[in-house]
Amino acid sequence: MWLSVLVAVAVVVLVVKRFLGEPLVARDLLVPPVVLVAVGGYAVVRAGPVSVREVVWVVGSALAGMVLGAVRGGTVRLFVRNGALWQRYSAWTIVAWAASIAVGAGLGWLAVRGGVRAEVRPVTLSVGVSLLGELVTLGGRTWVRTAATV
Repeated sequence: MWLSVLVAVAVVVLVVKRFLGEPLVARDLLVPPVVLVAVGGYAVVRAGPVSVREVVWVVGSALAGMVLGAVRGGTVRLFVRNGALWQRYSAWTIVAWAASIAVGAGLGWLAVRGGVRAEVRPVTLSVGVSLLGELVTLGGRTWVRTAATV
């Protein structure tokens, strides 16, 4: 329970910082999703033997999370401030987050109906994979932008 609260607070802080605008730093983009995926992956492994249905659900929901995160990464505004590249979430990012939450809730509902155990579908894994998708898009966009200015 405490881990869920800690993750929720950390994600809210991350989102608020990105809405206010912050320098685009690789470490800040990479660490949160990697930690969340590691914690979520550990929870899945700790759940014990998983059924084929559960494996299919984990892979399918991870793919959905990556795609939704990648779409969300396309909504982030990139700009130069004081010679550094910055990022800021836009109004479209709110729409993308809402869509991600709605799809995640729908997948969760389907998982429960399909008999997928809660231990095999940790929120930390879902949020982490989604942030990885955002990272992939932002990484590609910043590489193109940086390469164009060199």
